[in-house]
Amino acid sequence: MDNRNLEKALEIFSCLVKGEEISANKKETSSLYEEYTDNSQVYDIVKTMCKKMNLSLYEYKDTLYLSPGKSNRVFGYSNEELKKEIGIRLNRELYLCYFVMFGVITRFYSDTSSETFTEYVRSEDVIAAVDGMLASTLKEINLMSLDEVEENSFQAISGLWEELPLVVNEDAISVKASKGSKAGYVKMVFNFMEKQELLLQNDGRYYPTNRLRALIENYFDDYKGELYSLVKGAV
Repeated sequence: MDNRNLEKALEIFSCLVKGEEISANKKETSSLYEEYTDNSQVYDIVKTMCKKMNLSLYEYKDTLYLSPGKSNRVFGYSNEELKKEIGIRLNRELYLCYFVMFGVITRFYSDTSSETFTEYVRSEDVIAAVDGMLASTLKEINLMSLDEVEENSFQAISGLWEELPLVVNEDAISVKASKGSKAGYVKMVFNFMEKQELLLQNDGRYYPTNRLRALIENYFDDYKGELYSLVKGAV
């Protein structure tokens, strides 16, 4: 193995692991992007390292993005870590936040072949999406082979959501992140996704970043799991 190629591959991998983007459009990283795309040995080494460490490497608009693979406990969040990061305590609150995140995603995409023309989402858009998904989920439960734990989990999530008022403050833009309302839950998720550089906010409107687009386009190809199968009829 060529030592130079190994060093370049390690440099690329190191940047990505630190959360940096490697792009052909950035002067600082354009040479590394070229190494990845034009040098087959560098490409193979980087892909092998990602695979061995359960990391997913995505390319979107001449930029590389790294994401933890499914159940990656080293580079991803555990449930407890994620609850602390979002600001919640209970598992049912976390699963509700997952539904909210999925509601954000489905406002932009229904599948990889049909990107919507939605430029941004607002709190009320996501609330409507979650309302629809949970209603669809409860309708489908009797038709699916769910065990008692799964069924009770979905019912608990739906019950928690339905007990919440729509919004505490009449001004939806100024709503604070909290567990006291549907809008408060959405705001907690928005804040988390902003921190992860997945959304950009302007005057109560949330725009998807290229990082989010890269992750979501590949998600629908790689991780069509039970949640997506269950709620796809509502979007």
